[in-house]
Amino acid sequence: MNAAGIDVSKGKSMVAIIRPFGEVVSAPFEIKHTSSDIKSLVELINSVEGESRIVMEHTGRYYEILAHQLSEANLFVSAVNSKLIKDFGNDSLRKVKSDKADALKIAGYALDKWQNLKQYSVMDTLRNQLKTINRQFGFYMKHKTAMKNNLIGILDQTYPGVNTYFDSPARSDGSQKWVDFASTYWHVDCVRKISLNAFIDHYQNWYKRKKYNFSQEKAEEIYGKAKALVPVLPKDEITKLIIQHAVDQLNSVSITVEELRTLMNETAFKLPEYPIVMQMKGVGPSLGPQLMAEIGDVTRFTHKGAITAFAGVDPGVNESGSYEQKSVPTSKRGSVDLRKTLFQVMDVLVKTKPQDDRVYKFLDKKRAQGKPYYVYMTAGTNKFLRIYYGRVKEYLSPLPESE
Repeated sequence: MNAAGIDVSKGKSMVAIIRPFGEVVSAPFEIKHTSSDIKSLVELINSVEGESRIVMEHTGRYYEILAHQLSEANLFVSAVNSKLIKDFGNDSLRKVKSDKADALKIAGYALDKWQNLKQYSVMDTLRNQLKTINRQFGFYMKHKTAMKNNLIGILDQTYPGVNTYFDSPARSDGSQKWVDFASTYWHVDCVRKISLNAFIDHYQNWYKRKKYNFSQEKAEEIYGKAKALVPVLPKDEITKLIIQHAVDQLNSVSITVEELRTLMNETAFKLPEYPIVMQMKGVGPSLGPQLMAEIGDVTRFTHKGAITAFAGVDPGVNESGSYEQKSVPTSKRGSVDLRKTLFQVMDVLVKTKPQDDRVYKFLDKKRAQGKPYYVYMTAGTNKFLRIYYGRVKEYLSPLPESE
């Protein structure tokens, strides 16, 4: 049995091959993530007598190139959580941290856990695309939040509180009523320096252009509030240009977010589990695809506990002798993005209160018992994931036979 440990980094990796009892087949050496170097690695591993297994850390996206190519070459590849590798073999007081030492450590892990290694399954193109779209969606959502806060910060110096005047939801293209309003009435003097009748006429024409429903009562309310406001920045071309740039940037990223949201839903629709996932309470055209993107192929999990561990919402255990800790924090060692999505699903359940939903009833029960917010929300995510696993796996199991 030959264990190949690969310490992966961007564009290159360190490889070491060992056998039981510390026999070194190949001392640590570096390969680049090029077709020629990967081909040479495949030939080397195939040339070594005996069964070979390859282990690498499941970190970021760098490992995927090697994992995919080596799997395509019919080699046994296992991608292991980096936390498991880090905690393995810490039996020395001397701290050594180098790519060569890490490659040998990973190879040692492969020998020690030989029978328990799970073979890497290449994520199909559709699932990989969905996950990439979701990560881009999250990236632009962060930018949207930052740009929204930036615009509000500037407007507080020209038209304080204007972002609170409207509570209309965003349109399908991502545009928001308060942003459209602030783009036209970017300074309080745009409103209060003209007469009430003149403002109402201008405001009504603006409504027609933007295709909103006009309300004279709302117009009078806005005009009345403007009279009491105190701006900091002057009403001039410099201030107008600053605000217009901020508005344009926010509108641009809002359009991108909505396009990605639509694309993500259209991509998820092609996956077999889409209909059963979308039936679950708390998910929708946005959160449903995000769940499918971050969980991936549910059939790769051997049991319910595996999927909760992957999400990092599995309850810990702390016992020693007669001591047993009643409340143990969750591991939080799994996917951060999945945990974030799950908490958003729980938030939807708390707000919508579906009385016929098992997860919401469980959440409400824990909350009624006086459990802290994080405790009952985490307990809800755990229960939700177990139900998700059961329903999706049951739904998918007969599909291959019917094709």
